Amino acid sequence: MKIVIMGAGNVGVRIARQLIDENKNVVLIERDAEKVKLAMNSLDCMVIHGEANAPETLVEAGIEDADFFIGVTESDELNMIACGMVSSEFSVPYKIARVRNIDYSQLKISNDSFLGIDYVVNPEIEAARAIVRSVRHGATSDIMYFQDSSYEMRTIMAAEESFFVGRTVKEIKDSIGLDFIVAVVLRDQDYIIPSGRTVIMKGDTLYLISDPDTMESIFTWAGKRRVDLKKIIIVGGGRIGRYVADDLLEKEPTPDSLFAKLTKSILPRKQKRSIVIIDSDLEVCRNLAEKYPEALIINADVSEEGFLEDGELSHYDLLIAATGNQELNLVTSLYAKSIGIGRTLALVQKNNFLHIASHLNVDTTISLNNSMVNSVLKYIRRGNVKNVHAISGGKLEIIEVSCEEGCSFVGKKISELKLPGETLIIFISHDKENIIPHGQYTIDYGDHIVLITRKESIKKLDKLLDDRI
Repeated sequence: MKIVIMGAGNVGVRIARQLIDENKNVVLIERDAEKVKLAMNSLDCMVIHGEANAPETLVEAGIEDADFFIGVTESDELNMIACGMVSSEFSVPYKIARVRNIDYSQLKISNDSFLGIDYVVNPEIEAARAIVRSVRHGATSDIMYFQDSSYEMRTIMAAEESFFVGRTVKEIKDSIGLDFIVAVVLRDQDYIIPSGRTVIMKGDTLYLISDPDTMESIFTWAGKRRVDLKKIIIVGGGRIGRYVADDLLEKEPTPDSLFAKLTKSILPRKQKRSIVIIDSDLEVCRNLAEKYPEALIINADVSEEGFLEDGELSHYDLLIAATGNQELNLVTSLYAKSIGIGRTLALVQKNNFLHIASHLNVDTTISLNNSMVNSVLKYIRRGNVKNVHAISGGKLEIIEVSCEEGCSFVGKKISELKLPGETLIIFISHDKENIIPHGQYTIDYGDHIVLITRKESIKKLDKLLDDRI
């Protein structure tokens, strides 16, 4: 599979690295000379210095035999125009564009192919969805859902005083007395696919899978009881902050808008909350005050000493730090906890900040880049693959597979599948029942399989999944 990516920023490089590690043929196009140098030094692929909306650059990249073209520059217009050019001049089957400005939703690109764009990715909306999911469940961790299953995945860190530390996975499960899966343990920026004998150590991050009620019990056991978050501070009035405010204040987006279509299944509406939005830009605050008359809008620099301690802000239930500065988001979250704000959620971009945040007193950390990359990977896999959750900096993937037409798993026992090394089927949903399968389980048509694998095994797994490859 050949993939041409336009844009060597954080997102483009992250997608390229993930695909290169899966042994895919990747070509990167970037017009900024400095970014070209950085990409050439860090990626094992062809990197071209040039404009992707120039036909000669696309030809140099080998666009004629590409399977995917992905536009992920900082410019919505450039991404869309480049997709249009590729569509009109070359026979590339799939074109993906990063489009962040929801004003383009009036073009109805989410319904029909506009400018030849087959798939629109909006990282801000994906991140906002992740934030709202977490808030709905008390902001105790990030939450990942699975299709056709009541199971969900959450993360929890084993702090020094944690009940988990020093115990094996089996001992933990026996003590809690509930049915759940420890799918992955992250330790020192590496990962372990645990057995029942694996001992949990201080600082480990556990990826847990179970049903929502069991998850609530586990988190309560770990001292992170779910609470209703009625008084919420949002720091940052940009796109993500507004998307989150729209949902929490039950603002209804235009029915045919891209935002409405991408968020229509986010979660059931519950109740309105008391919302404060803080932004340092006066003009942004004026626009926020007009859009959200029911919210308190504060024009201030949240980094000013003592600001959050003024008035009643220190008694709020949750602070969401969603500015474009990930360092400020982490510092603000830490400070908020220190003055008594119940829970905090920080938005970051780079994976190393996720690792840092897991060892700090931040309840939930949402990665903007992870949301983007997972969306792109899901579309690239297509076919029987319904969802992708890249974890441990992309070293592992949790993949959802639907056993439908063309899936070679159907009719075979798990022991007969010849799965790649370090690939494990976590659970199977069969007729809405969640099954922890054994080797003699025979996979049936319509089964929904959730498995975990190393990124190096993706190519082999793709071949196993589809007889037609």
